[in-house]
Amino acid sequence: MASGLFALLDDISALVKVSAASLDDVPAQVAKTTGKVSGIVIDDTAVTPKYVVGLDPSRELSIIFQIAKKSLFNKLLILTPAALVLGYFAPWAITPILMLGGAYLCYEGYEKVHSMFSQHPEAHAETEQLETITPEELEKQRVAGAVRTDIILSAEIMAIAYSQVTDQPIVNQIVVMLAVAVFITVAVYGFVGLIVKADDIGLHLAEGDNSAATKSFGRGLVKFMPKFLSILSYVGTAAMLWVGAEIIAHGIPFTAHLLHDLEVALASMPAVAWLAKVVACGLGGLVIGFVVDQVVRLVKKLMPAKKEVAQ
Repeated sequence: MASGLFALLDDISALVKVSAASLDDVPAQVAKTTGKVSGIVIDDTAVTPKYVVGLDPSRELSIIFQIAKKSLFNKLLILTPAALVLGYFAPWAITPILMLGGAYLCYEGYEKVHSMFSQHPEAHAETEQLETITPEELEKQRVAGAVRTDIILSAEIMAIAYSQVTDQPIVNQIVVMLAVAVFITVAVYGFVGLIVKADDIGLHLAEGDNSAATKSFGRGLVKFMPKFLSILSYVGTAAMLWVGAEIIAHGIPFTAHLLHDLEVALASMPAVAWLAKVVACGLGGLVIGFVVDQVVRLVKKLMPAKKEVAQ
């Protein structure tokens, strides 16, 4: 009995040592995975600030915190378990789900572009509706919209994170994905918070007993930030289009091969290769968004007809 107990303890000790040695690789795996998703992280950072533009400045950090909290919840308790379960039982389902999310991003990006260049009556109706709701309701709408967009980008991030650890033990997979989720969420929304409050920081620098150079820098920051936020809003819309289209393109062997060939052909000019891919995906995203928009409009037109038939 005693010898059996000692043997069991030896086995447990050996297992712990193996697990500890394996976990030593986690920081390197997290760094590698974070590098792989850096492009989507940049897009996520560009998209988010537009959801707080035009709202009460005193509520900006609170809104960002709400979005960040829901983003972290989705990554930790929904997307990570879903990726692990689907990766084990139905790995074939991950790509189609991501492609549906990509189509939604293209649709949302197309709607933003369409609203910029169109004076359609529907846009006026939407403006009239917005004028009748309270600031609290508008804030809830903005947070809900930001979370919808974030969950798609987060799903892509966690899917890429999972693809980098498929050959690792299950404990490593869980630890790396959770670490990536926390690190990226804190980094993205911490930086977003810094962006939207930069004008307040500039105002603080421009006042008080600061030096002339500091005050000048503060005044320049205050003047620059509105323009920067406006530019970032356009970048966020473009990001929806190119990221959505890229997600779909990577899910189709033919287009994935074309993107790969484009990158290889321009490998000696990385900046040009990146720009060419962005332009190609952006235009493709507009086309996909237009198609999805037409499908949505058709469904909306058919729904009242179905109700009349039912009556």
